[in-house]
Amino acid sequence: MEQYLMIMFRTIFFYVLILLFFRVMGKREIGELSILDLVVFVMIGEMAIVSIDNPKRPLIETIIPMVLLVLIQIGLAMLSLKSKRFRDLVDGKPTIIINKGKIDEQAMRKQRYNFDDLLTQLREKDIRSIADVEFAILESSGSLSVIEKINNPNGEPKEGDITIPLIIDGVIEEENLLRINKTNFWLRQELKKLGYRDIRKLSFCSYENGKFFVDIMDEQ
Repeated sequence: MEQYLMIMFRTIFFYVLILLFFRVMGKREIGELSILDLVVFVMIGEMAIVSIDNPKRPLIETIIPMVLLVLIQIGLAMLSLKSKRFRDLVDGKPTIIINKGKIDEQAMRKQRYNFDDLLTQLREKDIRSIADVEFAILESSGSLSVIEKINNPNGEPKEGDITIPLIIDGVIEEENLLRINKTNFWLRQELKKLGYRDIRKLSFCSYENGKFFVDIMDEQ
Protein backbone atom coordinates (compact mmCIF):
# COMPACT_ATOMS: atom_id res chain seq x y z
CA MET A 1 0.00 0.00 0.00
CA GLU A 2 2.80 2.36 0.91
CA GLN A 3 4.46 1.74 -2.45
CA TYR A 4 1.28 2.62 -4.34
CA LEU A 5 0.90 5.84 -2.35
CA MET A 6 4.50 6.74 -3.18
CA ILE A 7 3.85 6.14 -6.90
CA MET A 8 0.77 8.35 -6.75
CA PHE A 9 2.69 11.07 -4.91
CA ARG A 10 5.56 10.98 -7.42
CA THR A 11 3.16 11.09 -10.37
CA ILE A 12 1.45 14.23 -9.04
CA PHE A 13 4.78 15.76 -8.00
CA PHE A 14 6.41 15.33 -11.40
CA TYR A 15 3.25 16.46 -13.19
CA VAL A 16 3.35 19.77 -11.31
CA LEU A 17 7.14 20.05 -11.62
CA ILE A 18 7.15 19.48 -15.39
CA LEU A 19 4.34 22.03 -15.85
CA LEU A 20 6.47 24.51 -13.90
CA PHE A 21 9.54 23.73 -16.02
CA PHE A 22 7.59 24.23 -19.25
CA ARG A 23 6.29 27.58 -18.03
CA VAL A 24 9.84 28.66 -17.21
CA MET A 25 11.08 27.60 -20.65
CA GLY A 26 8.46 29.73 -22.39
CA LYS A 27 5.23 29.25 -24.31
CA ARG A 28 5.34 27.13 -27.44
CA GLU A 29 2.71 25.60 -29.67
CA ILE A 30 3.30 21.90 -30.29
CA GLY A 31 3.86 22.51 -34.01
CA GLU A 32 6.41 25.22 -33.27
CA LEU A 33 8.73 23.18 -31.05
CA SER A 34 12.35 23.44 -32.09
CA ILE A 35 14.68 20.45 -32.05
CA LEU A 36 16.15 21.74 -28.79
CA ASP A 37 12.70 22.00 -27.20
CA LEU A 38 11.70 18.53 -28.38
CA VAL A 39 14.87 16.84 -27.10
CA VAL A 40 14.59 18.50 -23.68
CA PHE A 41 10.88 17.70 -23.34
CA VAL A 42 11.40 14.04 -24.24
CA MET A 43 14.36 13.65 -21.85
CA ILE A 44 12.50 15.31 -18.96
CA GLY A 45 9.48 13.08 -19.57
CA GLU A 46 11.64 9.95 -19.65
CA MET A 47 13.39 10.92 -16.40
CA ALA A 48 10.05 11.42 -14.70
CA ILE A 49 8.79 8.01 -15.87
CA VAL A 50 11.94 6.24 -14.64
CA SER A 51 11.63 7.91 -11.23
CA ILE A 52 7.92 7.01 -10.93
CA ASP A 53 8.64 3.38 -11.84
CA ASN A 54 11.37 3.22 -9.19
CA PRO A 55 9.90 4.67 -5.94
CA LYS A 56 13.04 3.80 -3.98
CA ARG A 57 15.15 6.11 -6.06
CA PRO A 58 15.75 9.47 -4.28
CA LEU A 59 13.82 12.32 -5.91
CA ILE A 60 16.88 14.57 -5.90
CA GLU A 61 18.66 12.23 -8.35
CA THR A 62 15.95 12.97 -10.90
CA ILE A 63 15.35 16.63 -10.08
CA ILE A 64 19.01 17.67 -10.50
CA PRO A 65 19.39 16.47 -14.14
CA MET A 66 15.92 17.91 -14.93
CA VAL A 67 16.94 21.34 -13.63
CA LEU A 68 20.22 21.07 -15.55
CA LEU A 69 18.35 20.34 -18.80
CA VAL A 70 16.04 23.32 -18.23
CA LEU A 71 19.02 25.62 -17.63
CA ILE A 72 20.73 24.31 -20.78
CA GLN A 73 17.55 24.85 -22.81
CA ILE A 74 17.12 28.41 -21.52
CA GLY A 75 20.78 29.19 -22.23
CA LEU A 76 20.58 27.85 -25.79
CA ALA A 77 17.30 29.71 -26.33
CA MET A 78 19.02 32.97 -25.32
CA LEU A 79 21.89 32.17 -27.69
CA SER A 80 19.36 31.48 -30.44
CA LEU A 81 17.80 34.91 -29.89
CA LYS A 82 21.16 36.63 -30.23
CA SER A 83 22.63 34.58 -33.08
CA LYS A 84 20.86 34.16 -36.41
CA ARG A 85 23.55 31.68 -37.51
CA PHE A 86 22.97 29.46 -34.47
CA ARG A 87 19.19 29.72 -34.97
CA ASP A 88 19.49 28.58 -38.58
CA LEU A 89 21.80 25.75 -37.56
CA VAL A 90 19.39 24.38 -34.96
CA ASP A 91 15.97 25.21 -36.39
CA GLY A 92 16.75 25.40 -40.11
CA LYS A 93 15.36 27.95 -42.56
CA PRO A 94 11.93 28.23 -44.17
CA THR A 95 11.90 26.86 -47.73
CA ILE A 96 9.80 28.22 -50.58
CA ILE A 97 8.13 25.20 -52.17
CA ILE A 98 5.87 27.12 -54.58
CA ASN A 99 7.18 30.44 -55.85
CA LYS A 100 4.76 32.63 -57.83
CA GLY A 101 2.75 29.58 -58.83
CA LYS A 102 5.79 27.51 -59.87
CA ILE A 103 6.74 24.39 -57.90
CA ASP A 104 10.40 24.33 -56.88
CA GLU A 105 11.17 20.62 -57.23
CA GLN A 106 14.82 21.09 -56.27
CA ALA A 107 13.79 22.68 -52.95
CA MET A 108 11.39 19.78 -52.36
CA ARG A 109 14.12 17.21 -52.96
CA LYS A 110 16.49 19.09 -50.65
CA GLN A 111 13.92 18.94 -47.83
CA ARG A 112 12.95 15.32 -48.68
CA TYR A 113 9.43 16.62 -49.24
CA ASN A 114 7.25 14.89 -51.83
CA PHE A 115 4.07 15.75 -53.72
CA ASP A 116 1.96 13.60 -51.41
CA ASP A 117 3.15 15.71 -48.47
CA LEU A 118 2.40 18.90 -50.39
CA LEU A 119 -1.09 17.85 -51.46
CA THR A 120 -1.93 16.59 -47.98
CA GLN A 121 -0.96 19.87 -46.33
CA LEU A 122 -2.80 21.88 -48.99
CA ARG A 123 -5.97 19.86 -48.39
CA GLU A 124 -5.63 20.52 -44.66
CA LYS A 125 -5.87 24.21 -45.54
CA ASP A 126 -8.94 23.62 -47.73
CA ILE A 127 -7.02 24.31 -50.94
CA ARG A 128 -8.12 21.93 -53.67
CA SER A 129 -5.68 22.80 -56.44
CA ILE A 130 -2.00 23.74 -56.63
CA ALA A 131 -3.06 26.14 -59.39
CA ASP A 132 -4.69 28.31 -56.71
CA VAL A 133 -1.42 28.79 -54.83
CA GLU A 134 0.86 31.78 -55.33
CA PHE A 135 3.34 30.87 -52.60
CA ALA A 136 3.79 27.85 -50.35
CA ILE A 137 6.48 28.02 -47.70
CA LEU A 138 7.66 25.01 -45.69
CA GLU A 139 8.41 26.47 -42.27
CA SER A 140 11.22 25.25 -40.05
CA SER A 141 8.57 23.67 -37.77
CA GLY A 142 7.38 21.48 -40.67
CA SER A 143 4.10 23.33 -41.18
CA LEU A 144 3.15 24.73 -44.58
CA SER A 145 2.25 28.41 -44.95
CA VAL A 146 0.17 29.13 -48.05
CA ILE A 147 -0.64 32.38 -49.86
CA GLU A 148 -3.38 31.99 -52.44
CA LYS A 149 -3.49 33.78 -55.77
CA ILE A 150 -5.35 37.08 -55.85
CA ASN A 151 -7.83 37.73 -58.65
CA ASN A 152 -8.46 41.07 -60.33
CA PRO A 153 -12.07 42.31 -60.61
CA ASN A 154 -12.22 40.83 -64.13
CA GLY A 155 -11.42 37.39 -62.69
CA GLU A 156 -7.89 37.17 -64.09
CA PRO A 157 -5.13 36.09 -61.70
CA LYS A 158 -3.03 38.87 -60.21
CA GLU A 159 0.62 38.29 -59.40
CA GLY A 160 1.37 38.78 -55.72
CA ASP A 161 4.49 38.85 -53.59
CA ILE A 162 5.71 37.80 -50.16
CA THR A 163 7.81 39.52 -47.55
CA ILE A 164 11.42 38.40 -47.88
CA PRO A 165 13.72 39.55 -45.08
CA LEU A 166 16.89 41.25 -46.29
CA ILE A 167 18.32 42.06 -42.85
CA ILE A 168 17.80 40.11 -39.63
CA ASP A 169 19.48 41.07 -36.36
CA GLY A 170 21.85 43.45 -38.15
CA VAL A 171 23.04 40.84 -40.65
CA ILE A 172 22.35 41.03 -44.41
CA GLU A 173 20.66 37.94 -45.85
CA GLU A 174 22.72 37.53 -49.02
CA GLU A 175 20.71 34.51 -50.16
CA ASN A 176 17.48 36.52 -50.08
CA LEU A 177 19.10 39.38 -52.01
CA LEU A 178 19.87 36.92 -54.79
CA ARG A 179 16.21 35.85 -54.84
CA ILE A 180 15.11 39.37 -55.74
CA ASN A 181 18.11 39.95 -58.06
CA LYS A 182 19.61 42.69 -55.90
CA THR A 183 23.10 43.24 -54.48
CA ASN A 184 24.59 44.09 -51.12
CA PHE A 185 25.71 47.46 -52.51
CA TRP A 186 22.21 48.25 -53.80
CA LEU A 187 20.68 47.51 -50.39
CA ARG A 188 23.17 49.70 -48.52
CA GLN A 189 22.68 52.59 -50.94
CA GLU A 190 18.89 52.40 -50.75
CA LEU A 191 18.96 52.32 -46.96
CA LYS A 192 21.31 55.31 -46.87
CA LYS A 193 18.78 57.26 -48.91
CA LEU A 194 16.22 56.47 -46.20
CA GLY A 195 18.63 57.62 -43.47
CA TYR A 196 19.81 54.19 -42.28
CA ARG A 197 23.61 54.16 -42.44
CA ASP A 198 24.52 51.48 -39.91
CA ILE A 199 23.18 48.05 -40.90
CA ARG A 200 24.08 46.65 -37.48
CA LYS A 201 21.44 48.85 -35.83
CA LEU A 202 18.60 47.32 -37.85
CA SER A 203 16.77 44.39 -36.31
CA PHE A 204 14.70 43.70 -39.43
CA CYS A 205 14.44 44.95 -42.99
CA SER A 206 12.30 43.62 -45.83
CA TYR A 207 11.54 44.74 -49.38
CA GLU A 208 8.15 44.14 -50.95
CA ASN A 209 6.40 45.70 -53.94
CA GLY A 210 9.09 48.38 -54.21
CA LYS A 211 8.86 49.45 -50.57
CA PHE A 212 11.09 48.88 -47.56
CA PHE A 213 9.97 47.98 -44.08
CA VAL A 214 12.64 48.75 -41.50
CA ASP A 215 12.70 48.13 -37.77
CA ILE A 216 15.49 49.56 -35.62
CA MET A 217 16.96 47.56 -32.74
CA ASP A 218 15.84 48.56 -29.26
CA GLU A 219 18.57 50.20 -27.24
CA GLN A 220 19.89 47.90 -24.51
